[in-house]
This record gives sequence, C-alpha cells and structure tokens, in this order.
Amino acid sequence: MQIWGKVFGGLLGFFFGRFAGMILGVWLGHVLVDKRRTPQVTPRQNLFFHTTFAVMGHVAKASGQVTQADIALANAVMDQLRLSGEARRQAQEAFREGKASDYPLEERLKQLKLVMAFRRDLARMFLEIQIQVALSDGDIDANERRILSQVAKQLGFTAQELEQMLSMRQGEHSFHRSGHQGPSLADAYQLLGVSEGDDDRAIKRAYRKLMAQHHPDKLASQGLPEEMMSLAQQKSQDIQAAWEAIRRERNIR
Repeated sequence: MQIWGKVFGGLLGFFFGRFAGMILGVWLGHVLVDKRRTPQVTPRQNLFFHTTFAVMGHVAKASGQVTQADIALANAVMDQLRLSGEARRQAQEAFREGKASDYPLEERLKQLKLVMAFRRDLARMFLEIQIQVALSDGDIDANERRILSQVAKQLGFTAQELEQMLSMRQGEHSFHRSGHQGPSLADAYQLLGVSEGDDDRAIKRAYRKLMAQHHPDKLASQGLPEEMMSLAQQKSQDIQAAWEAIRRERNIR
C-alpha cells in the first residue's frame, strides 16, 4: 500500500495549518499521490492474464503431452514478463488448469470475448501468444491447429486471418533465429505479412497498420495487463526491425 503521499501531505498540512491542515494534507496526499501511484488492476486484465496462461497450457497439451519445449516456452514467457512471487504462481496455476482434459475452452473464451468487447487488437495479441506456444517446437500438428481455429473463431477472426497470423509468426520465428547474421529479407517480408512483389506503398501501409495494432500504449488502454507489456514492446520492436530491413533494401523514404 502506498503511504508516502499521506505522510508528506500530512507533514506539509501540519506545518501550514496544524491539526486541521494535517488532516486535509493526509487526504490530499492519498487522493493526489498514493492512489495515482497504485496500479488499478481491472477485471479485464485479471481475466486476460489468467486465460492467456490457461489456454497456453491447453494448446501445449493438444499434441498429447506437454513437452519440455512447451514448459520451457511457458517459463520463458514468464521470465520475459519478469513474473515472480504470487504473479508467477498464478500463471503456473493457470497453465496447469489449462492442461486438464476437461478444461472448458469455449466457455472461457466466451467470457474473455465478453470483457474485451470490441477491443480487437487485444484479442489479436491473445491469439498471437497462443500461436507462439503452438510453434514452440517448430511445427503445428492437427490438434493444435484445431484449438487455434477454435480460439480464432471465438474471438472473431476468420480462417484466412488465422492463416495470415500463422505465416507472420513463422516469419517472426525465423527472424529471431537469424542471430548475428541479421534477419533475411524473406523473413522480414513474411513478418509484415507482405511479399516482395508488393509496391512500396502497400508495404508501408502494412507496417503502419501492424504498428498501430501492437502499440503498447494502445494495448494497455484496451486492457493488456501491465505484466504483459514487454510482449507488446518486443512485438513492436520486431515489426520495426523488419520494416527497417526492407526500407533500406528498397530505399524507401
């Protein structure tokens, strides 16, 4: 609990108005400082956080058993989000919940869609995280694809949109594996969801659209939990890096 606003407000109030001033100062410090410094976690953020890790567990179990790669990816996501203590325990508990054979996937997705309302970019981020889990071993089997199709449909995405996201995520996966040699142009085009035959205007338009969809501030305003902001930031950085690689090659101004 934040208290320093109350402390300083009370001291300042006492200096100027004795006990009456101190009372007023404590109240103002609470309202103007402490309440603003305390993050307000909304039900939407809680549900997004829990459902993300639960569906991650469900997708991981889809191939028959949760592999070490699946567990490593889940832990890597938690590490990237710097989850520790109670937050990490909740994420692990949700992941285990999703692995259960009777996990009510459709019901949970309906609940999530209801609280997200028309926040399509937030829904996209959710689906992209699940695609990342499914691709952790480099391939997507029939059961994983079936679950991803169910997730996409429940959240309002068409089969064509899902296929495009799958392709873009595969490009992003290769983009990251390129290491010190740098990403290939083919990966960059795939990550942006465009082709080498597209004109400069179409590529720039795709880049700007993706940046708008994944902008951390926009996703935060839609309800992305604060703990998951680093995922949006990494996604934005990947999009920017792919664009810069293409822009340099094509000399786009």
